[in-house]
Amino acid sequence: MEGMAYGAGKAGGAFDPITFVQQPHTILRIVSWLFAIVIFGSIANEGYVNRPDEVEEHCIFNRNQNACNYAVSMGTMAFVSCLAFLALDIYFPQISSVKDRKKAVLADVGVSAFWSFMWFVGFCLMANQWQVAKLEDNPLREGGDAARAAITFSFFSIFTWAALSFLAYKRYLLGADSALFSTEYTDPSQDAAAAPYSAFSAGDDLASPDATATGSYQQANSADAFDGSAGYQRQDY
Repeated sequence: MEGMAYGAGKAGGAFDPITFVQQPHTILRIVSWLFAIVIFGSIANEGYVNRPDEVEEHCIFNRNQNACNYAVSMGTMAFVSCLAFLALDIYFPQISSVKDRKKAVLADVGVSAFWSFMWFVGFCLMANQWQVAKLEDNPLREGGDAARAAITFSFFSIFTWAALSFLAYKRYLLGADSALFSTEYTDPSQDAAAAPYSAFSAGDDLASPDATATGSYQQANSADAFDGSAGYQRQDY
């Protein structure tokens, strides 16, 4: 795409929030952000239950504390990661260096693929522990909706993060238009072409010191100043 570098135009353009929200990777990132809120919110609020004769609460996933901790911690970190990359998406068109844009896109590819894998692990862990959970551990079936919501949205998160990684990889393949972008950003104040004066070139003619001296001062001819062949001439007063 002509005039584009890794999915964005030249730096310095005005930010359009409507266009930004309509971009596919922005929509997917917001959806992944909401899924993360549902996952850690459901487990943090209703993911711990106990028997009628117990006081201490245990994880709803077969009393496996690791399953609940995984859902809460991964959901929280995914929530923060989504916010960080949303901020990067807003700032991305203002990045002048193509190298910095390339690093940002590659980071998006790697982080999104990482979260897709982590949610796959979380889905398998929670689904397995939910299947083997004993009815006597939760006779009132409390927190069932929260557990199923966490499992369902962790499954959906696998695909939203995988789609984010795919879109970032497509942006990486776009590369940069070499006619409009350079790999290094040049400060306009240091640009010689934009300077108010012209730079000195080696071909400029300069008057040499010898030529200047010759033009301003000429030495008298010593032969004309004194002629010894005429002999001594008396001066009349």
